[in-house]
Amino acid sequence: MTRLADLTTLRVGGPARRLVVATSADELVRAVSEADAAGEPVLLVGGGSNLVIGDAGFEGTVVQVASRGITVHNVDYCGGAEITVEAGEPWDGVVARAVSEGWIGVEALSGIPGSTGATPVQNVGAYGQEVSGTVASVRTYDRREKKIRTLAAADCRFGYRDSLFKRERFAGGPRYLVLQVSFQFVVADLSEPVKYAELARRLGVEIGDRVPLANVRDNVLDLRAGKGMVLDGTDHDTWSAGSFFTNPVLPAEQAAALPPAAPRYPAPDGLVKTSAAWLIDHAGFAKGFGLPGPASLSTKHTLALTNRGAASAADVLDVARQVRDGVEKEFGVRLVPEPELIGCEL
Repeated sequence: MTRLADLTTLRVGGPARRLVVATSADELVRAVSEADAAGEPVLLVGGGSNLVIGDAGFEGTVVQVASRGITVHNVDYCGGAEITVEAGEPWDGVVARAVSEGWIGVEALSGIPGSTGATPVQNVGAYGQEVSGTVASVRTYDRREKKIRTLAAADCRFGYRDSLFKRERFAGGPRYLVLQVSFQFVVADLSEPVKYAELARRLGVEIGDRVPLANVRDNVLDLRAGKGMVLDGTDHDTWSAGSFFTNPVLPAEQAAALPPAAPRYPAPDGLVKTSAAWLIDHAGFAKGFGLPGPASLSTKHTLALTNRGAASAADVLDVARQVRDGVEKEFGVRLVPEPELIGCEL
C-alpha cells in the first residue's frame, strides 16, 4: 500500500487505498471519471508540494498526475511565445526553459516546487510575479458536466493565491481537473520590471529596472534556498509544504490597527495586504519554534512548517495551531493555511 508521505514534500500522510499513475491527459480523464462513476473519493497529487495529508491516509483513489511535455506553438518578437504544458510537467523546468529561451514573465517564479497543472489552481506567485500574468488558457476536464472545457485566462477568476479551480468543488474535490496550461510570453532580452524590493536589493537595482533573465532566476533561487524553500532531501528545513499561511488581506481599518511597523501593501477593492511572516515573528514565534520536537517552524523562515524527520501530520498541525492562535491573540488576525488539508483540520 502506497504511503502518501512519499508523494508529498512535507513527507507526512497515511496510506492510499488505491493509487493510479496517469501519464497522459487521456489517462487522467479516464482515472478520474471512472472513480467518479464508482462513487469513489478522488485525490489528485502532482508534485505534492501544497498538501498536508492526514495520518489516516485517503480512503479512495489517489491519481498521481505524471503527464509530461512542452509544446511550442509560435515564437517571435512581435507575437511572443505561445506554449502548452502538460499538467504533470515539473514547474521549475518550465521556468528554466523560459529563461533560457528569452520568454519573460515567470523568471521570478523560479524554484517553486510542484507541477505545472497546480500553478493556476493556486495562482502561484513570488517576488512580484504571479502565474496568472502569463496564463493564456487552461484545458480542463469538468467533472460535473463530464466534458472537456478550455477556459480563457479571463474566465479563471484569478486572485491572490486563488482561482476558479480552487473554489469550484465537486464530490469533495476540485470540480476541474487541469489537463494542460497554455502560456503567452513576451520575447525579450531583459526581464519584466523588477517589482519586489528584496529582489531589487539582491540584484543591486531599483524597483522597475529590468535585468537579464538569468540574473533574476539565479538570485531568486539563492533567496529561496536561504529560506529553505528549494527542495533538498538532506535539509529538513525544506521538508515543508512551502509557505504554510497566506499573507492576510485585511479591511483598511483592521490593517490600520496593526503596529506601525507592520508591513502594508495596497490590495484590490481598498483592502490592505500584510505579511504573515512578520505577524508570526512579532507574535513571539521565532525561527525554529517547536524544536526539538518532530515538527517546527523552519530555522530559516518563519512562514514554513517543517518535518524534522519523523513528524506526523498531527505534529505539524499542532505547531500550526499554536502559531495561528498566538497571532490571533496578539494581533486579532486569523491566519489562513495555504496548503490543501486532506483528511485533517487546522
